[in-house]
Amino acid sequence: MASFRDMLNNLARDYAIAWSSGDPNAVANFFAPDGQITINRGEPIVGRAAVAEMARGFYADFPDLEVRCDMLRWAGSHAIFVWTLEGHHSETGNHVVTRGWEEWELTADNKVQTSLGWFDADDYQRQIDGQ
Repeated sequence: MASFRDMLNNLARDYAIAWSSGDPNAVANFFAPDGQITINRGEPIVGRAAVAEMARGFYADFPDLEVRCDMLRWAGSHAIFVWTLEGHHSETGNHVVTRGWEEWELTADNKVQTSLGWFDADDYQRQIDGQ
């Protein structure tokens, strides 16, 4: 049986792989049925269907999207997934590399109940615009 540490490391690895797969449902399946993600203090995106739609938007913007797990930290059911997103913007063609993290609260069956996501939106937009 895998240790809790191994399980969380595998979860983070597989979440990054799901984001890199181009399959929005693969991303949504990491969330509890009523799970939610909030990005940069925006409106919460609630439920798997809404999470899949959010991921679909990222794939439309970055058809070659790749997400890497840079680090994972945890304490009990709380984890921090540190990531790098990379891809070429579909409209501008500009190469974008941005970094951020998600703060997760996990369910007993290790699904994401809540995620608070953070990244530098101004830098992200500058890269999209080629500045």
